[in-house]
Amino acid sequence: MDSRSFAAFAALVLAVPAACGAGRSVMSDAYWAIWNDAEQARIDADIERNRKADATVRVAAPSGTVVKVEQLDHAFRFGAHIFNFNQLGKSAYNAAYKASYGRGGLFNQATVSFYWIDHEPTPGAFRFGGDYRDTERYWNSLTRDEAMADRFWRRPAPGPVVDFLKAKDVAIHGHILIWGNAKPYWIYDWYCPESEKRVFDALGIPRHSSSLGWEPCGQNWNMGFMGKQARVWRSRYTTLDERALEREAPVYARNLRRIFQKRVADVAARFGEVVDSWDVVNESAIDFARYRQSRTGLGYWFSVYGLMPGDYPLHALLDAKAALPSEAKLVINDYSINTNFLAQVRDLEREGARIDLVGCQMHIFNTNDSLRLSRGATDVNWVGSPTIIRDRLDMMAKTGKALHVSEVTIAAPGTDAVSREIQAVLTRNIYRVWFSHPKTMGITWWNTVDGAGVAGEPLVSGLFTRDLEKKPVYEALDALINREWRTNLDVTAGADGTVAFRGFRGRYRLSWTGKDGQTETVLADVK
Repeated sequence: MDSRSFAAFAALVLAVPAACGAGRSVMSDAYWAIWNDAEQARIDADIERNRKADATVRVAAPSGTVVKVEQLDHAFRFGAHIFNFNQLGKSAYNAAYKASYGRGGLFNQATVSFYWIDHEPTPGAFRFGGDYRDTERYWNSLTRDEAMADRFWRRPAPGPVVDFLKAKDVAIHGHILIWGNAKPYWIYDWYCPESEKRVFDALGIPRHSSSLGWEPCGQNWNMGFMGKQARVWRSRYTTLDERALEREAPVYARNLRRIFQKRVADVAARFGEVVDSWDVVNESAIDFARYRQSRTGLGYWFSVYGLMPGDYPLHALLDAKAALPSEAKLVINDYSINTNFLAQVRDLEREGARIDLVGCQMHIFNTNDSLRLSRGATDVNWVGSPTIIRDRLDMMAKTGKALHVSEVTIAAPGTDAVSREIQAVLTRNIYRVWFSHPKTMGITWWNTVDGAGVAGEPLVSGLFTRDLEKKPVYEALDALINREWRTNLDVTAGADGTVAFRGFRGRYRLSWTGKDGQTETVLADVK
């Protein structure tokens, strides 16, 4: 799209009903000075160069035959999590939610919930296959408040979800194998000897007990084992000695390592053959910043998440490398898109870890930050300008890995029409830069339904309203994914029976009318 076409598109998309009093555009002049015609032209050129390829396909069609070239799917992964599977309260809502995955929807990849604490609530009691509490009937019987207060809200059993996605030919991304915030409390309760618990008590280390609860904290929430005891931990953990604790409490250290290894093996045994990629380690850069190396030899790491096994990011990746098929992509995922994350990835690889993809989160949880972006602010997360986005992706690309923009939240400033248009414009422009970068392989939206997240997440960050009506941001992504970034052409076959064209990388169907009047087809991949 050239700059004039973009200007025409922007005028169409940004037009606001007169009743809103917002005039021609919902974005400020300062915003468009940043996202100007020259930047749009560069993004278009980068998309053309990095996301398309020339293809020549041989077909059994006479010279001069018109061949219809139809793109069926993208090589690029456009994703969303599917944590609200069957949980939205009405069958019609669930049907609209599910329709956004697979052909005809937006998403050719889905992130599936594998949160340890919720899928193994007691040792060996796996919720992999699901039961009545994972059925649509159960969730339809609850009010919205009851649903969001339910233990398994946004944590459906993965088995039925995987079956649904396989039937729709949607790529499956597992989230997550190891994360401190999802560590079950029963590890401490069941596998720490009482004598060692007394050691922790004497040091003022809070017990990792199932009585601990979540404590929302403004736009964010407390890390690690939650609530008041988390604050006690943070006041103490930097002054303690890991090696001294391991001498006093060696059994729990060994049990932590053993149970974490078993966790990876258990999930791999059930889902290793059917899940395409895994967030093996989640949000560990903040711990790496403390230890500055992946192999410390410590039995414990004093993590922001509480006591964790020493070297847990490295062990998790080595365990996944051993337990999962070589075809499965192994990912380390983080919100800290900074030099600590880059250093950790490099260090883990030096220690023998296999990392196939790097997951880069981008959450705009604060609705005021979205408003500030629309007014020309550039200091919001790492998406304030095309240059900032490219620079951050370039930094992470120094890992030599493909980049998955793995968790995306772009909140609307509010619920009114202007706010929804702002969300759509922000999303369109940010997605275009991400898509244009040569190392990006996929983008995953986080909460697709307004008000269907967890405490602390914005209520207005969805692509749908809570009643599953499509918002302008959904329409903006649909226009990109299913029209602007999809190749559909009529091409004339050459004398040697070949069809040559340039298109977005992905799966194609070529069809033409044969001599007998019947439609003939060939499938091809453009790489």
